[in-house]
Amino acid sequence: MPAPSLKTATLPSADRHMWRLAWPIILSNISVPLLGLVDTAVVGHLEDAVYLGAVTLGAVLFSFLYWGFGFLRMGTTGMTAQAHGREDHDGLRTLLGQGIGLALAIGLVLIIAGSPLITLGLSLMEASEATRALAHDYASIRLWSAPAVLINYVILGWFLGLGNSRVTLGILVLTNGVNILLDLAFVPGLGMTSDGVALASVIADYCALATGLWLVARQLRRMPGRSDRAALLSLPAWGALIRVNQHLFVRTLCLLGATAYFTSQGASFGDDVLAANAVLLQFVMMTSYALDGFAQAAESEVGRAVGQNDWQRFARSVGAATRFSLITATAASGLLWLCGPALIHLLTDIPEVRALATLYLPWMVAMPLVAVWSYLLDGIFIGATATREMRNTLVVSLLAFIGLWPLLEGFGNHGLWLAFLLFTSVRSAVLGGYYLHHRRHHWR
Repeated sequence: MPAPSLKTATLPSADRHMWRLAWPIILSNISVPLLGLVDTAVVGHLEDAVYLGAVTLGAVLFSFLYWGFGFLRMGTTGMTAQAHGREDHDGLRTLLGQGIGLALAIGLVLIIAGSPLITLGLSLMEASEATRALAHDYASIRLWSAPAVLINYVILGWFLGLGNSRVTLGILVLTNGVNILLDLAFVPGLGMTSDGVALASVIADYCALATGLWLVARQLRRMPGRSDRAALLSLPAWGALIRVNQHLFVRTLCLLGATAYFTSQGASFGDDVLAANAVLLQFVMMTSYALDGFAQAAESEVGRAVGQNDWQRFARSVGAATRFSLITATAASGLLWLCGPALIHLLTDIPEVRALATLYLPWMVAMPLVAVWSYLLDGIFIGATATREMRNTLVVSLLAFIGLWPLLEGFGNHGLWLAFLLFTSVRSAVLGGYYLHHRRHHWR
């Protein structure tokens, strides 16, 4: 598959390589918020905002149950990239086996223990009784996809660590394509509501798992080295994986906690504000996945440079990722400024939700220009497996968010969006300070 044209022959070598890695990730990442847009549009065109609110609350809940274990993707990418840089093929096989084993175990535990977690999670969210009841039904269906989702995280992280981003594109496009088609079949086609959206996600996740395992088997047949059964069965051999991932786990919970806190506080303003914020959060997610394309490419390149102990390559990779990230953030901000109202009208027919989403749209224009640094730096730190610093940054940022919100609550939903923007600013500033420290003392 040829890369989309960017006149790469005119770019410096590091930029060309970064672009070749990033463009499949960007396309695959954009397919994720496009799925969210379809979910929002499908239920946003139903007769009552309660269905959109239910899908929003259910999706936030599953951000905890699933993306709380997003370290399975991130940790796998950083460690795989470093092993790839060292040309440690036995280690690559071991990392894959350990990651899949850990993901399967966590997925089964979630199925067994998920029901009380769903009840507890929804009880902590401020929303109407009708919205919570529909969200519970949605979440109970989504729960069955846990093993597939978590193993897919490992598979995607492993291929990205190998620098094979086109496989990531294929898997995610398949997943989200199937999901979108089933959304349309179940909701407008069969007359289902939020439960149809959940069922579509479960089926799509298992289709992706089957495809991912087939691609892994094909890759292993081509790869030199052998699997180390002792490393898979010996708990001490899992030490490096656990050390890296434990910090990422806390970091991810804090990030998702900020999103859940934002959604919960927005719900306290009523179902229409909750629905309007859900529409705007789709724009945040779309922008974040575009920015994350270059961040994830940086994970692979930085990890490989660290594995080779090549700090010139490290610096070139960081520079290339920075240039592309800034261009992307500026373009996203301009697009939302020019086309935001039209996009809102595509997502919902409910007049009250349209009006509220348009009122708060300026916050979306500012968000990419502030958030770009946090995504870029995350990619660098994941590649270097400097996960303790990422954990500390998110703890500080979440505490700042929770502390600032009571001071801004009098400004209503505008104050909530300002607090969220300041949370993102603190995250970028603290991680930036860590980066400057490491460049002076370690990464050189």
